[in-house]
Amino acid sequence: MKDYAIVTESTADLSQDMVNELGINVIPMAFSFGDESYLNYPDFREMDIHKFYERIKNGERSTTALVNSNTFKEYFEPILQSGNDILYIGFSSGLSGTFASSLIAADELKQKYPDSRIICVDTLAASMGEGLLVYYAAKLKQEGKSIDEVSQWVLDHRLNLCQWFTVDDLNHLKRGGRVSAMAATLGTALNVKPILHTDNEGHLIPVHNVRGRKKSIIALFEHMQELCDKPDGQTIFISHADCLEETRFLADMIKEKMPVKEVILNFMGPVIGSHTGQGAISLFFLGKER
Repeated sequence: MKDYAIVTESTADLSQDMVNELGINVIPMAFSFGDESYLNYPDFREMDIHKFYERIKNGERSTTALVNSNTFKEYFEPILQSGNDILYIGFSSGLSGTFASSLIAADELKQKYPDSRIICVDTLAASMGEGLLVYYAAKLKQEGKSIDEVSQWVLDHRLNLCQWFTVDDLNHLKRGGRVSAMAATLGTALNVKPILHTDNEGHLIPVHNVRGRKKSIIALFEHMQELCDKPDGQTIFISHADCLEETRFLADMIKEKMPVKEVILNFMGPVIGSHTGQGAISLFFLGKER
C-alpha cells in the first residue's frame, strides 16, 4: 500500500510538539500589520504569540490572506515527488477561500502526477476544531489505516465536531460583520459576551449572549454537557487567544465533571486571532450534532 502524508494549515492551531509527534505537514498562513507581513507557523517563529496579542490588545489591526493555489503546489509537489499520496484536511470553506485553492492545486498536480492521489477534505471547521479532526486522522494513520479509511472517517465525523466560541472583545466581531456597530457598543457597555458556534456549512454563527466573562465560559461547558453524548475516553481541545488562566478554568471544569480522557490546550494562532481578538476561547469535542 502506497504511503501518504497528512497536510493541513496553521489555522488548525496545533502545537509544534504535536505536529512533530504525529508527523503532520503544516502550511503556514499569512497575516499582516500594515506593511509588515508574517507567516503563522505552529512554533510562532516569525512573531511571538504574546507579542501578537499585545499588539492586538493595544488597538493594532491584523489582516489575513488565504493560501493560494501556487502555495499549495509548492507544499504538495515535494510530497508527490517523494512517491507519497496526499490527504489534505483543510480549513472551513465557509470561512475562507483556502479550501477552494487546494482543489485548484490538486487538479493541476493530478495532471502532472497521474499515478498519485490527492484527497482534499473540507473540515467545515476552524482553529483546534480543524486541528481535532487532523489529530484523529493522524492517530488513525499511525494505526495503519489507509488514506481512504482516514479520509472517510473525517467525512463521517466532521458534522459531529462541536465548536463553541466566546470572545472578550466585540469590536473584532463588528469588523468581521458578525455583530452590528450598535450591538458592539451596547454589548461592551453592558458586559455582554456572545456565544457562537460553527454550523453545518462551516460558518461562524452567533447563538446567544450572556452577561459577564465567567458566565460565557460556563456557557461553553453547558453546551458540551448538552451535546457530548459519549464523553468517555475523548480527547478535548481548547484554543485560547492568550488567556490561559480562564482557559484552565474551563478545562478543570470539564475534567472534574465529565469522564474525558484528556483536555489539550493551545493558543489560537495569529490568523484565527486576527478575527477574534485577545481573550477568545474555543471549545472542541465530538458530539451528537453540531
